[in-house]
Amino acid sequence: MIPAIDLLEGRAVRLAKGDRARATTYSHDPCGLARQFVRAGARRLHVVDLDGAFAGQPAQVELIRRLLNAAREAADPSKPVELEVGGGIRDAAAVETLIEAGVDKVVVGTLAVREPKLVAELCRAHPSAIIVAIDARDGLVSIEGWRETSTVPAAQLACQAAEWGAAGLLFTDISRDGLQVGPAVESTAAVQAEVDRVGPIDVIASGGVGSLEHLDALAAAGVRAVICGRALYEHSFTLEEALARC
Repeated sequence: MIPAIDLLEGRAVRLAKGDRARATTYSHDPCGLARQFVRAGARRLHVVDLDGAFAGQPAQVELIRRLLNAAREAADPSKPVELEVGGGIRDAAAVETLIEAGVDKVVVGTLAVREPKLVAELCRAHPSAIIVAIDARDGLVSIEGWRETSTVPAAQLACQAAEWGAAGLLFTDISRDGLQVGPAVESTAAVQAEVDRVGPIDVIASGGVGSLEHLDALAAAGVRAVICGRALYEHSFTLEEALARC
C-alpha cells in the first residue's frame, strides 16, 4: 500500500480522471501529510508533481525536497521510507535533478513512449530507480499528462520496460482514477502476468481503490502493490487498516 500525494500549486489534491478542473484540495500542508502517512506505517510515498505534468517539466522540486526531509524525519530509523516522484519528467536532466534531490525512484511515462532508448539507458544508469508509468485508456498508453493517446499498446510498453530493467511498472486505468469505483483488477493482473514472462518486475496498481475489499481483489488476482489516494483522504478506510489488510 503506497499512499499518494498529488501536488498542485503547493496543495495536496486529487483529480478526477486527470482533469485539472476537477481538483479537490485535501491539504494545504503536504509535508504534514507525509509525516502522517509515515507515522501510520507507510514505507513508500507516491508523489505527483501535477504542475510539472501539465507544464512538461518538474515544477515542485523544492517542495518535493522538503516533503522528502519531512518523511524521513518522521520515519523509524529501522524502517526507512522511500519517495517515488512523477510528473513532467520529459528528459534525462529532469531525472537527474530529482535523483540529486534525494528521490529514491523517478516515474517516467511520456518519456518512455517518446524516447524509449533514453529510458532504457536511464534504467541501466540508475538500477532500482526508474519506474515506468503506463497510463492506459482503452488498452493504449496515454501521454502528455493524459491529454494525448499514443498508438503504443499498454502490454507492449510493459514488456519493453521489463526488458530495460525498470524498477517497477505503475499501471493506471485512467477511466477509474480518482473515482473509487474499483480498481482495474483484470487488466492490472494481465499486465503482471505478461511481464512475469520477461523478468522479475512488480506492477503497481493505481486508480479506483475505494474499499478494503478492492485490496482483497487485487491481491487475489496476483497484484503485488497498490497506490491509493482519495479513499484515504475521504476516510473510506485508514492507512493502518489498509496496511494490515495487505
